[in-house]
Amino acid sequence: MKSVVLFSGGLDSTTALAMAIARGDEVYPLTISYGQRHRVEIEKARRTLDRYRLADRAREISFDLSFLHSSALTDRSLAVPRHSVDAIPVTYVPARNLIFLSLAAAYAEDIGAERIIIGVNAVDFSGYPDCRPAFIEAFERAVRSGTKAGDRLAVEAPLIALSKKEIVELGVGLGVDHALTHSCYDPAPDGAACGTCDSCRLRIKGFAEAGIGDPARYVAR
Repeated sequence: MKSVVLFSGGLDSTTALAMAIARGDEVYPLTISYGQRHRVEIEKARRTLDRYRLADRAREISFDLSFLHSSALTDRSLAVPRHSVDAIPVTYVPARNLIFLSLAAAYAEDIGAERIIIGVNAVDFSGYPDCRPAFIEAFERAVRSGTKAGDRLAVEAPLIALSKKEIVELGVGLGVDHALTHSCYDPAPDGAACGTCDSCRLRIKGFAEAGIGDPARYVAR
């Protein structure tokens, strides 16, 4: 069965990719470069795809979302928060997963894939509205009513109800090379993770709770 996997090179998307491979899917990874400040994740994604020998089947799309000035991931003049906030943080990119899933749906329909897989998580996450089950379910309904593929195309979010601890443990069981994954929103010029942004803190917490060493390289503190 053909599956399009949205693949950023991060902890979650790499685990989702490994799950699809282990299940025996014919995987077509789709990586999207959108002008994000943490573009180092794209290079990590390429290295993981080489490891799985999927580079020849992978697709990489580049487009510029820097016109979105409300997100610190697309507007470098905004600071990435170093602490938790009660509201949706400034690292939220407006409609990012809606855009990404729409591209994945077009690609899936084009190649005759039957699944779109996205590694969103709604347990240990930053509160982004496009990571919640209700959004994934609504998008699947939209795909089925608005594409020629119709009910033949499913949208899966296999990690959505897992904690970061569970995702780390699952990745270990699947043989994921966590050293190749990237989580930081504001890495140093040499690619080292900041260790203090929301994404870093969630990753550090997940590895600590799993009792597994985090192989990510962090800036000296």
